Amino acid sequence: MLVRTKAIVISSLRYQEKSLIVKCFTASDGVRSYYVRDAFSSKKNAQKTVYFQPLTILEIEAVHKNKGTLEHFKEVRLAHPYHTINKDIVKTTIAIFVSEMLHHCIKEEEKNLNLYSFLEAALLWLDGHDNAANFHLVLLMEITKFLGFYPDRNSTHPFFEMTEGVFSPYHGISCLTGEETALLRTLMDLKFDNSGKAFHVSERQALLKILLDYYALHLEGFRKPNSVEVLREVFS
Repeated sequence: MLVRTKAIVISSLRYQEKSLIVKCFTASDGVRSYYVRDAFSSKKNAQKTVYFQPLTILEIEAVHKNKGTLEHFKEVRLAHPYHTINKDIVKTTIAIFVSEMLHHCIKEEEKNLNLYSFLEAALLWLDGHDNAANFHLVLLMEITKFLGFYPDRNSTHPFFEMTEGVFSPYHGISCLTGEETALLRTLMDLKFDNSGKAFHVSERQALLKILLDYYALHLEGFRKPNSVEVLREVFS
């Protein structure tokens, strides 16, 4: 079936010497992986590899056979060329980290247009704004809404229980401390536009650990991204 859709690049892996396997989150069909033959075989083809950098937003025409095998592009275009993400070391690091997170937490080969639309809007915001120090934290918190484990905030209890995703009056073994819980509540109230100076370095590092632990508890097979240490260095 020929499909025309927008797609966000999650990862690209060099296959053998000249080809690529590109994993995308598509607006039309969720996660799909594509085989790009001879991507490095000529200067003309090699130029197209820039389309497959982490979190690039594409417009694609592709043949979807829907047999659980690699699909094939017929045409690929940049939907929204970035102006800053690929030039700013901070934003590039964020993009690599976020793409790794998406690789580990979005598995479904089914349409999730709400999540796609949120991610596209978030990436365009990142490209157009300078103060992005807490972007990844707000993004990971918001994504839990789409993945089904956003914290239940219908209480004012002082401790956050990580396994059940609820706030508790008691500090159990799987609860955050009162200070950590307060940080999490602050994060839950933030949007991209008002997050710039919300946390200092140590608070940002603490929240990153909390979010990674929270994802690990709620997503089977989740692995901590390799780029997390680079991200910590950039924001230290």
